[in-house]
Amino acid sequence: MMASIKNGLKKVIKSYQSILSPLFSGTGFGASLYFTFFSRDFYYEHKAILQAQLAYSKNEGIHGNSSGLLRRNIHRLEKGLIMRPRRDVFALDYLLETILVYKKIAQTKGFSVNEVEWAHSVIEEYFSVVDCSHPDILHAKEIYSQINSVEAVSKNNKLPYQQANKAKHTVSYKQLMDLCLARRSTRWFKAKEVEDEKIHQAALAALQAPSACNRQPYEFYMVQSQPLLSQLVKLPGGTAGFASNIPCLIAVVGNLSYYPQARDRHVIYIDGSLASMQFMLALETLGLASCPINWPELHTLDTKVGKLLDLPQYKRVVMFIAVGYPDESGYIAYSEKKTPEDIIKKL
Repeated sequence: MMASIKNGLKKVIKSYQSILSPLFSGTGFGASLYFTFFSRDFYYEHKAILQAQLAYSKNEGIHGNSSGLLRRNIHRLEKGLIMRPRRDVFALDYLLETILVYKKIAQTKGFSVNEVEWAHSVIEEYFSVVDCSHPDILHAKEIYSQINSVEAVSKNNKLPYQQANKAKHTVSYKQLMDLCLARRSTRWFKAKEVEDEKIHQAALAALQAPSACNRQPYEFYMVQSQPLLSQLVKLPGGTAGFASNIPCLIAVVGNLSYYPQARDRHVIYIDGSLASMQFMLALETLGLASCPINWPELHTLDTKVGKLLDLPQYKRVVMFIAVGYPDESGYIAYSEKKTPEDIIKKL
């Protein structure tokens, strides 16, 4: 009885929305009014973005042992260092900000040594090549010189390098295609525990994926323990019929508080997805199979998963990934793919 009433209400709401949406879709203001009064689709996201901005401001761009602000600005300095031609004066609009956040993290115990070393190398190189007589650069350099520099900084330079010196690979196109064809979405797994070490190895490959300004605003939550695993695998609609067969679940979680502005709210999905694909390809080379699981934008599900994973609202699930040793007798979907001609639009 209740189900039929609920379905009836959904039909009425959908009917009203189909009438109203064309009326409000002509302008941005009209669309905003529509989603304010006639749809709750973006309520959770709007709140998450505001909370992310507050968290960013409170933490000054620092997240645990890492700083999204420092990572972004050091990467921006790197791009300035590799420009052709390289200017004698650049980065003035964010240079002081960079030095001040470096000063803060350099004096913070437990901060990522790798991150500090990278920042130290790039800042040293910057001051060695720019015109330090410029008043803004001189001011920043004076502050930098007073920093009780990082005891843990090694003498290994972590600087931009020539294309000719990048890491070499021996993977042919055919080998890459073989790997891509071998990685299929697998839903039937053996009752065998997935080793932490293999997840760590796959994560190392995932971390080599490109990321906007190298911020890498994501985390991989690895779940194998009960009852949490059973509770989580039932949330996404895409696990119906095989949820109980998943031995390990990865929640790819993006952190919106890496960004001070709402315009960057989609970057967690882009960066998280780029890393996830490399993660899944790496799993395949380690004898593990995977299945990416869609996570729709539903505030009811976001609330549930937030409670289970103890996430602040500004941390959003990008997707889930089922991981395990494949059951060789299990079937996988054929999933015919498009052709290159279908997707390449030459202009």
